[in-house]
Amino acid sequence: MGENILRKSEVLASIKGGLVVSCQARKGWPMYGEDIMAAFAKAAEQGGAVAIRATEPENIRAIKKVIDLPIMGIYKQWYEGYEVYITPTFESAAAVAEAGASIIAIDGTKRTRPNGEKLDEICARIHESYPEVLIMADCDTLENGKYAEMCGADIVSTTLAGYTEETKTENEFNPNLISEMKKELKVPIVAEGHIATINELIAAYEHGAYSVVVGTAITRPEIITERFVEGLSVFHQTTSV
Repeated sequence: MGENILRKSEVLASIKGGLVVSCQARKGWPMYGEDIMAAFAKAAEQGGAVAIRATEPENIRAIKKVIDLPIMGIYKQWYEGYEVYITPTFESAAAVAEAGASIIAIDGTKRTRPNGEKLDEICARIHESYPEVLIMADCDTLENGKYAEMCGADIVSTTLAGYTEETKTENEFNPNLISEMKKELKVPIVAEGHIATINELIAAYEHGAYSVVVGTAITRPEIITERFVEGLSVFHQTTSV
C-alpha cells in the first residue's frame, strides 16, 4: 500500500469535497506512537476519509504503509525564541516529503522563522526539489492567507485561526474566515480548526471550503470522553436539584 505517486491534480481532485482526518499525538499523550497513528489512519480510511493529516516523518512512513490515501504531512518542531512550529524550515519540509507526504503543510504566517528562512524561499525550494508535492499554508487570517498565496502556496488552510497571538481569542469555529479566503484567494481553501460537529463540517463547505480537516473530534479519545463526562455531570446536577 501507499506506493503510488499521485500527481498534484490527482491529489487535489481526491480531497475535494471530502473529509480529511488528522491523526496526531504528542509525546506523553496516551495515543502517541507510530503503530497507534497508523491504526487510527487505517480506521479513518475504512470510515471514508479522503486523506490523512499526520506529523513527524516516522508516523508518516508508518501510515503510508497501511493506507492508499494522500497524506498531508507536517513536522512540528519547537525552536526557542520562535512562535512558528508547523514545519518551520525547509529541512523539516524535506523530511516530510521524503517520508512520503503528497501535501506538505507549513506555517503560512508572516512570523519570523528559524535560521532566517523566509516563506517564499521555502516554497520555492520545495517546488524545485519536490515538484509533485503540494504546499499547504496553515494560516490564521485573511492577510496571512494572501501572503502565503503570494509566496507560492498551492493551498491555504484556516488551521492556525485561534492559535496565534493575533487570533488567540478566536476559540470557536469561524466559517466567515473561509468565506473571506474563498472570495479573495485563487488557491483552494482547506478548513481546519475547531470543527467538532457534522453541522460545522457542512457549514465549512457551505462557506466555500475545498476540503475539510477534522482531528480532535475523531482522534482524541480522551477529549471525546471528557465531553461525554461533562455532559453527564451537567445532567446529574440538573436532575438532583
